[in-house]
Amino acid sequence: MNDKNKKRISKFLSLILRHNPGKIGLELDENGWADINELITKANKRNVRFSKESLEDIVETNDKKRFAFNDDKTKIRANQGHSITTIDLKLESLEPPAYLYHGTVGKFMSAIKTNGLQKMSRQHVHLTNELETAVKVGSRRGQAIILNIRAKDMHDKGYTFYQSENGVWLTDAVPAEFIAFKN
Repeated sequence: MNDKNKKRISKFLSLILRHNPGKIGLELDENGWADINELITKANKRNVRFSKESLEDIVETNDKKRFAFNDDKTKIRANQGHSITTIDLKLESLEPPAYLYHGTVGKFMSAIKTNGLQKMSRQHVHLTNELETAVKVGSRRGQAIILNIRAKDMHDKGYTFYQSENGVWLTDAVPAEFIAFKN
């Protein structure tokens, strides 16, 4: 499968597994898992064709590790980023490192300075402990601005953090007081 096809199918999987499984008549279980055979069959009916082998290749090579298989590879789910509020990924709370990063762009800075980071239509705010990843995320929409989050201070004040299977740190919101803004 060529890179263009992989990207197209990966975007389709993000849409279906994170936001709108009903688009193809797919049902996710309460933990976000979809049956692989049902996913392939229903995607094929919508002219998005892929095999179990190509699905395995996408999961293994996706640079953001967005998707995961269950142990016997009969089910697949998105690791985080769901806008479906009924999905429970069964994540355990963890103590974060002292600092985490969030990549954004200038047009959002006024709102962030006022309201902090909000999850918006997703279940959580996404953070990373890797500066390079934050730059990559922020660069998707323009010139990246990297926010430095005092995660340990937040945790010490009672905010809960989780880490998804692919290493993304998640929390409900980041108040502006915990964000280091450059003047």
